Amino acid sequence: MTTTSREIRLKSRPAGFPEEDDFELAETPVPDPGARELLVENRWMSVDPYMRGRMIERKSYVPPFQIGEPLQGGAIGEVLASRHDGFSAGDFVLSMNGWRERFVCDGQGLTKVDPALAPVQAYLGVLGMPGMTAYAGLLRIGEPKPGETVFVSAASGAVGAIVCQIAKLKGCRVIGSVGSAAKAAWLQGELGVDATLDYKTCGDLTAALQAAAPDGVDVYFENVGGEHLTAALEAMNPFGRIVMCGMIAGYNDVERRPGPPNLFHMIGKNLRMQGFIVTQLWDTHEAFLEDMSKWIAAGQVKWKETVEHGIENAPRAFMKLFTGENFGKMLVKLT
Repeated sequence: MTTTSREIRLKSRPAGFPEEDDFELAETPVPDPGARELLVENRWMSVDPYMRGRMIERKSYVPPFQIGEPLQGGAIGEVLASRHDGFSAGDFVLSMNGWRERFVCDGQGLTKVDPALAPVQAYLGVLGMPGMTAYAGLLRIGEPKPGETVFVSAASGAVGAIVCQIAKLKGCRVIGSVGSAAKAAWLQGELGVDATLDYKTCGDLTAALQAAAPDGVDVYFENVGGEHLTAALEAMNPFGRIVMCGMIAGYNDVERRPGPPNLFHMIGKNLRMQGFIVTQLWDTHEAFLEDMSKWIAAGQVKWKETVEHGIENAPRAFMKLFTGENFGKMLVKLT
C-alpha cells in the first residue's frame, strides 16, 4: 500500500543569507518496498553548515543540490518494513537521506546504529560526522601534545565542543571562542575549558586572545574565519598548526572578503595551515568509534543539542546555524 512522505526541496539558490522562500515543502508518494528493499521512516535529521556550499552551483568536492529536488543530509531512521536480508523492522539506520520523512531504498548507504550506546540522534553528532570531524581533524592535523595550548572557534558547536574535550583529554590547555555568556559558562563549568572568549562582547578579539593565551597558541582549530583567523595568526607560537575545518563567517557572503592582513606570520613563525574533508581521513573512523565510545561510557565527553520539530521547520533550523541561535548540535525531530 503506497504511503506518502513530505520533503524539503531547494526552490532557488540563496543569494546571501538563506531565506524561507529558497525552500519548499512538498508531498510525494512512497511505494511499498520491493524485493531486496526496505522502507525507512526518519526520526531525526541533521542540518550542517557545509550544506550552504551545496546550494551554490559550482564545482566542489561534493555535487551541488539541484533546484526542485529534495535536499540531502544525515538522518537517523527506523526500518518500518523490510524485504532485505540485511535489515529487519525495528532496526535504526544512519543515512544521507535527510530532509524527508520516509524513503524506500535497496540498503546502499545505510549503516545500522546501536541505540544502547547512546540516544540514536547522537549518531548525527558526537558519534557521527561532527564527532569524527573533531577527532580526525584535531588528532591527525593538529597533532596536539600535552601542555600545549589549543584555541577553538565556534567552541560550543557540534564540532567545536568535541574538539575542546578531546584536547583536554590529551592534556592540553584549551581556549574557546563563543557567542554568548551561557555558552561560555557551559564550556568552563561543564567541559573544563580553561578560558573562553565571547567574541560579541570582548572588543578587540586579537587582544583578548593574547590575554587569554599569554604563552601563545600551538594549535588553532578553525571553524569561523574572518577576525578569528587574524587573531589566531597573531597569537600562534612558532611551528604552530592551524586546522582548517570551516569558515562559517563567510558562507553567506555575496562577494569574497579580503584575506587576513597578517598572513605573513605563516612564514616567520613556520606555521602549518591545512584544510581537510572528513571523508578523506576515514581511516581513523574505527579508532574514533572505539575512543569516543569509551569516553562517553566514562562520562568524559558531553554534548548539547538544539532541536526543532517537524520537517516543515528544517529550513528554519538550518538558517539558525548562521545566527548562532543553536547551542551544540542542531537537529530536527521528525516523528
